[in-house]
Amino acid sequence: HSHQQHVFKGMAVVCVGDRLASVSEFTAGAGTYESSGWLYASLVGQSSTQPEPAVGQKPILSVLPVGSISLVPQPGNTVTVKITRVQQMSAQCNILCVGPQALTAEFRGAIRQQDVRATEIDKVVMSDCFRPGDIVRSSVLSLGDARAYMLTTAQDHLGVVYAKSLAGAAMQPLSWTEMQCPQTSLTEKRKVAKGTE
Repeated sequence: HSHQQHVFKGMAVVCVGDRLASVSEFTAGAGTYESSGWLYASLVGQSSTQPEPAVGQKPILSVLPVGSISLVPQPGNTVTVKITRVQQMSAQCNILCVGPQALTAEFRGAIRQQDVRATEIDKVVMSDCFRPGDIVRSSVLSLGDARAYMLTTAQDHLGVVYAKSLAGAAMQPLSWTEMQCPQTSLTEKRKVAKGTE
């Protein structure tokens, strides 16, 4: 249980994708998600635990947004999003932050094929640009339909800032189109944001 104390001592601020604790110790609460037996932060904030809701149940681990105010993404804002689904013509995502500010409400977004990059738009293959779980820096184009914002990554500094490899490791950018897994040295294609190297 030493890991547990290390994480929660001093209420350190956690970032999106930070591994917090094992699911054997905690139940996933607000602001966290479960993956391969671990709980991760799904937003920027402070981790907090609530005692067992009932005897024999695990305590609940949550991440509370730091100084969260009810922000609404506006056209022109730079936003941090998490890709949830990748289809042939677009990628669906949840908007996590506007600028450095974590959002309290959930906003959905979509990056269409023609908004991924500025060149060779017709040759864009969505699955070579984004994968579910990727953290992407993008810019808001407009409020689209069905409460989803239209987003773009068609600038050099926009694109994937954090992605896990198939082996589950955080990948390093090799170029603006490839990232590499530090464990297996295999490369995967992504639309990489410049300045993340």
